[in-house]
Amino acid sequence: MKTKNRKVAPQVSRPRVNVVTLGCSKNIHDSEVLMGQLKGNQMEVVHEASNIQTNDIVVINTCGFIDNAKQESIDTILQYSALKEEGKINKVIVTGCLSERYKPELQSEISNVDAYFGTNDLPELLTTIGADYRHELLGERLLSTPAHFSYFKIAEGCNRPCSFCAIPLMRGKHVSKSIDDLVKEARFLASNGTKELILIAQDLTYYGLDIYGKRNLADLLRHLSDVEGIEWIRLQYAYPSGFPMDILDAMNERSNICNYLDMPLQHISDAMLKSMRRGTTKQKQIDLVNQIRDKVPDIALRTTLICGYPGETERDFNEMLEWVEETRFDRLGCFTYSHEEKTHAHTLVDDVPQEEKESRVEQIMEVQQGISYEINQEKIGQTFKVLIDRVDGDYFIGRTEYDSPEVDNEVVLDAKTDYARIGDFVQVRVTRAEDFDLYGQVIK
Repeated sequence: MKTKNRKVAPQVSRPRVNVVTLGCSKNIHDSEVLMGQLKGNQMEVVHEASNIQTNDIVVINTCGFIDNAKQESIDTILQYSALKEEGKINKVIVTGCLSERYKPELQSEISNVDAYFGTNDLPELLTTIGADYRHELLGERLLSTPAHFSYFKIAEGCNRPCSFCAIPLMRGKHVSKSIDDLVKEARFLASNGTKELILIAQDLTYYGLDIYGKRNLADLLRHLSDVEGIEWIRLQYAYPSGFPMDILDAMNERSNICNYLDMPLQHISDAMLKSMRRGTTKQKQIDLVNQIRDKVPDIALRTTLICGYPGETERDFNEMLEWVEETRFDRLGCFTYSHEEKTHAHTLVDDVPQEEKESRVEQIMEVQQGISYEINQEKIGQTFKVLIDRVDGDYFIGRTEYDSPEVDNEVVLDAKTDYARIGDFVQVRVTRAEDFDLYGQVIK
């Protein structure tokens, strides 16, 4: 008996989700939460895959903070939307700060993107991909960083009124996570090999006011310090106004809380601080830095500054330059002012030419380069605990407790050794120092 020929339905491969992250460490955290949810839904997920596949759903987590970041995000959206038009990938989904801030404009200008989502639309994003938001995965993430360190977001949003900043427009009001939820997340990370928690938020020092009625960062630090396996806890994005000095007590009490504080001060001129709506003054900032150093003499202070804010005179700038020379920050970053629409400062005249802004940044960083070189020279002959981050050719590259990934100094070990691996802590004697790098030998 003859059988009829049957048409065999073509096999459709299950989509792979390729997450592309742009912007700051807070976006890295958000992408990792998204990837953890996708993995929990039994979906294949990769982070910034070098190879593209026709079944790929590309999720772009964008940044909308300043002009350069916005342009990078737009260029990336255009790149992947073109690949979709060519049939080389399946779908493009955009999320994050740029999408939160400019969704209508993006939908109009780049219409072949399948969906746009804001910063708080994770459940809806997952539904579009074909996944469910799973509450039981709270605190579980798929890390995109090396397993031994993790960006650890303790709050979302910001209540500060800084005139130049668009973050509240994109991230909303400050919302703290509970201590219980954060401890649960820290335990999950530690059980998967994380040794360093890098605490991040728009403003760490506001933590707890909304849910506990008081600034509660010190209490959180002590709870996280008790989590087995966490050897370093690092503080980034502190705010000078209303700084809770009790976190320094916790830093002194607990050996696994790094003697490190990142506190963007932005400027020192009273006129600039007032216009920036920073809620502080020159003298208060000077006093705060001195108080912090008095209480934790071994602390490494990192700050960031803005050059070319509207109305910044040569006198304002020179005042900041002299202050940088006198204060001798351990780490410092400096940026040109970006005139952001819908911010309070956008009502001011952006009157400092871009060339002058860049010149002022260069002058600040030239001074800081000299300071960093002198501070590093003093470390020659000293021994430090170093966390190995990566391998570069024949060398291990690591950091001390005084350095955060990507933005601070690195320690280059003389050579790889058989008794150390990425993610290990080793004792290193510094043998040589440059502007922003130390070189040393592992002490067996």
